[in-house]
Amino acid sequence: MRFLLRPGWIAFVVAVLAFAVACYTLLAPWQFDRESERSAQSRAIATADATPAVGFDTLVPPGTAIGADDQWRRVTLAGTFDRAAETLVRLRVVDGAPAFEVLTPLRLTDGRTVVVNRGSVPAADRGAVPDYAAAPAGPVTVEGRLRLDETDPQGRPPLVENGTRQVYVSDSRSVAAATGLTPVEGVVVLEAGQPGVLDPIPIAPVGGGAPFSNFSYALQWLTFGAVALVALVLFIRLELLQRSGKREKAGSLRDQLSGRDGFGDEPVPADRAADRADDSAPGTTRDAAAGSGPGSG
Repeated sequence: MRFLLRPGWIAFVVAVLAFAVACYTLLAPWQFDRESERSAQSRAIATADATPAVGFDTLVPPGTAIGADDQWRRVTLAGTFDRAAETLVRLRVVDGAPAFEVLTPLRLTDGRTVVVNRGSVPAADRGAVPDYAAAPAGPVTVEGRLRLDETDPQGRPPLVENGTRQVYVSDSRSVAAATGLTPVEGVVVLEAGQPGVLDPIPIAPVGGGAPFSNFSYALQWLTFGAVALVALVLFIRLELLQRSGKREKAGSLRDQLSGRDGFGDEPVPADRAADRADDSAPGTTRDAAAGSGPGSG
């Protein structure tokens, strides 16, 4: 087993063990967590679907923000759209094509401002902002779902492009930074058929549409880790067998060179050794030894 101390084997063993450890401590648990998150979100959506819509101030009283426990709940809001503060979410993809989401603040009758996601519109040529229906003027009552703010991992600031105010995520804080308003934290996503809705944002669990569940991916990572360990054992065993075969061949060659038959350590019988000596004597043959010599004939 001393060959395992060679640099190549050390690197190979370390790589296999590191992969197996990652499978069991990082990758599989990550997928299990994703499955739990997906299941919890599915249950929350199902509960919200079975619960009638309530007034926005019932779940989000003045001075509070949209909470995680109330996400996906359906609410009704009454107020007036602030069309001058409308902001677009750029770099979205809908049905495989570039799109924008339209965020229009709604001034409630109690004086608060709520960011309403009116849905998406497909991008025009070269990602330009297309023409789309404006939000209704005057008082409206709409129904939508509560959503938490999204977070841009890169923390990119708002910008103005071709005369339109744009941000990178559906986020009330980004709208606040772009417009100077102070909206309630969180977003309300309009349901289909509501005043001012465009192409409604679909409501789907995390990973929705995937052909396999996160649970099956977790099992795959566990299997990959086990396969890696089994393969390591097989490679080591194969190396041992190859080295054992080489030693047997070397021993057989030494036996032949030392006058042995090569079948173990037994010496060559005496009569066979004599025959070999007679055959190898110079100028002699078995016929000469048997019938020829001085005085014959």
